[in-house]
Amino acid sequence: MLHTPRGGAGSGTATAGSRLMSIGTVLNVLREEFPEVTISKIRFLESEGLVEPQRTPSGYRKFSPDDVERLAHVLRMQRDHYLPLKVIKEQLDALEPGEPLPVPPPARPGDAADETAGGPTAARIGRDELLAAVGIDEGELDEWESYGLIAPLPDGGYDAAAVSVAELVGELGRFGIEPRHLRVMRTAADREAGLVDSVVAPLKVHRNPQTRALAQARAKELAGLTVRLHAALVQTALGVRLP
Repeated sequence: MLHTPRGGAGSGTATAGSRLMSIGTVLNVLREEFPEVTISKIRFLESEGLVEPQRTPSGYRKFSPDDVERLAHVLRMQRDHYLPLKVIKEQLDALEPGEPLPVPPPARPGDAADETAGGPTAARIGRDELLAAVGIDEGELDEWESYGLIAPLPDGGYDAAAVSVAELVGELGRFGIEPRHLRVMRTAADREAGLVDSVVAPLKVHRNPQTRALAQARAKELAGLTVRLHAALVQTALGVRLP
């Protein structure tokens, strides 16, 4: 959980004495709960009107604790409840100044399966929105898709996972790492997913709906463990430690 004061929607200004943070500091705070969040994601949420940080005379963003909590709420609603940004923004805009952020009820068993299958609550983003969010053009996205890094949904849109992947591919590109270099990660991810799927496969075809719902929860847990192991192995190989 984030260690920032709770509050309502940010207004773009800060009261005297507020502890303001740079976008880099905000990124570090959010990554405690959302390891995959990027600066481009924060900027995209700002461009969509979900947060309004204060600006210094030089144009640098300065975020209040309320701004950070608002960002965390948006990311939480996307991750845990698969809500589109439009819906999240409407909910936040309906709050009175100073009103606490809404806490939705926990998801019911089986909800994850419906969302994964593309249910009505699953998040979707259009191609133009994805291009704008990551700051790339059609040719670059086509290249990423050709290497299997991103795949559109049958309706031509993209889910929340594709947005996260696109942001990370874009961030790596700033360091000269090209999409063709990332094919090895795609292959490793497919193998790890296959390993997890082999473990939960018997549960997924069980007659009992609760057991099938358990398969989704078990797959999520195993995926988290494989990601942590992968990160630890990379850090060990490089002799570094991530914050």
